[in-house]
Amino acid sequence: MAEDLKLERKNQILAVKDLPTLPKVLDEVSRLVRDPDSSTEQIAKLIAMDQVLSAKVLKMVNSPIYGFPGRISSIHHALVLLGFNVLRGVIVSTSVMDIMLQNMVGLWEHSVGCALASATVARHVGLKDVEDVSVAGLLHDLGKVVCAVQLPEMKTSIEAMVKAQDVTYIDAEKAVMGFGHDRVNAWIADHWKLPPAIKEGISYHHKPQLARLYPDVACCVHLGDFMVRLFEYGSGGDDSVLYLEPDVLKKLKLKPADLEKILDLLAEQFLEIADLSFV
Repeated sequence: MAEDLKLERKNQILAVKDLPTLPKVLDEVSRLVRDPDSSTEQIAKLIAMDQVLSAKVLKMVNSPIYGFPGRISSIHHALVLLGFNVLRGVIVSTSVMDIMLQNMVGLWEHSVGCALASATVARHVGLKDVEDVSVAGLLHDLGKVVCAVQLPEMKTSIEAMVKAQDVTYIDAEKAVMGFGHDRVNAWIADHWKLPPAIKEGISYHHKPQLARLYPDVACCVHLGDFMVRLFEYGSGGDDSVLYLEPDVLKKLKLKPADLEKILDLLAEQFLEIADLSFV
């Protein structure tokens, strides 16, 4: 019975027709990417046809999160510098931004903060695909947004439980729905065919020790989520500082002194993004 209910909720969640712009533009872009005869110019032109989306994407890729502040002037330039997978993740993020703002106060700021913190950790430990980590940080709470749109009555129960019992958002999700937003992230990543590194980062950010293919990405997002909560930048739906998995520091070869360095760096960077508005 519980499994049937889970399946029914999964199907409700995956009927993501209410999420804006996203599937149509991305489906067409994904088709072009699979076609060996298509060019980056064609792909960029298609994305640029949605002017609101393009403006948001350019604002995002020029923010401190990606390390190219003020240097990317066109979608084509962004595509060449960042690659399709990263740009696709940024499009997903900016497409659901309005829903984040409407449905959960502080969630967009929390997501941007997590992207910045995750990328800062990734740079510090010398990962080569820092941009993928940024996108995974940006999308780590995507499941919360999708549930808020597709199962609004559940969201109300989850928020009430967080408030009344002082539990974490993910524990309340599991109690109310039978699964957390991390599981929803995995379903959505498959449904939207997100790149594997981003899928692992968003599906295992609460349990990075379970990530098999890209554990470093999951570890960076886990630590990024932990750090953005320390700074109380935005809100992930509760006021808790999450439990930090000790294996994460071991896996990333980080010592307490490294953490202090990263936190000092982040303190400056959070000041930089505090005035940013992506709307």
